[in-house]
Amino acid sequence: MASLVEELINVLTEEEKVYRTLAANGEKKRQIIIDADIPALEALTDLDQQAGDELLIMSNKQVSLLTDIANVLGKSDEKMTVTRLIGYLGTQPDIQAKLTAARDSLIEAAAQMKEINDLNSQLLAQAIELTEFDITLFKSMKQAPETANYDRNAYNTGDILGSSGFDAKQ
Repeated sequence: MASLVEELINVLTEEEKVYRTLAANGEKKRQIIIDADIPALEALTDLDQQAGDELLIMSNKQVSLLTDIANVLGKSDEKMTVTRLIGYLGTQPDIQAKLTAARDSLIEAAAQMKEINDLNSQLLAQAIELTEFDITLFKSMKQAPETANYDRNAYNTGDILGSSGFDAKQ
C-alpha cells in the first residue's frame, strides 16, 4: 500500500512539472502572440501538444493507481480520489502530508496554467477582433460612397461614384 501511495505521489509530482512547463510555454506564447510570430506559435503549440499527451498518460496512470489503492483498502474504486485517499491515511501522517503537498502543488500549478491560458485567450480574441477591423477598413477603402440619385418613384438608385470621385460631365 505504501509503495502505491509513493508511486502516486511521484505521478502527481511529474504532472505538476508538466503543468509548470505548460505555464512557462503560456508566458512565452503571450509575447509570441503580441509579436504575431505565427511559426513560433506553431512550434510552441506542438510542444504543448506533446505535454498534453504526457498529461494524458500520467492521468491514466493516476487513475490506475487510485483503483489499485481502492482495492487494497476495500473501497469503491469509482469514488476514490486523491482527496479521499488523504482522508483515509489519517493513521499515517507522514505519507498523508506528502500526498497533501503533492496534490496542493499540482492544483496550484494547474490554476496558474489556467490563468495564463485565459489571458492568452483574451489576447487572441483581441487580435482577431483587430484583424477583422483591419479587413473591414480595407474593404471600405475600396468601396466608393453611393450617390444621392433617385429614380421616378423617389427610390435611391444605389449608383456608386466612379473611381475619380466626381460624377460631373465635362
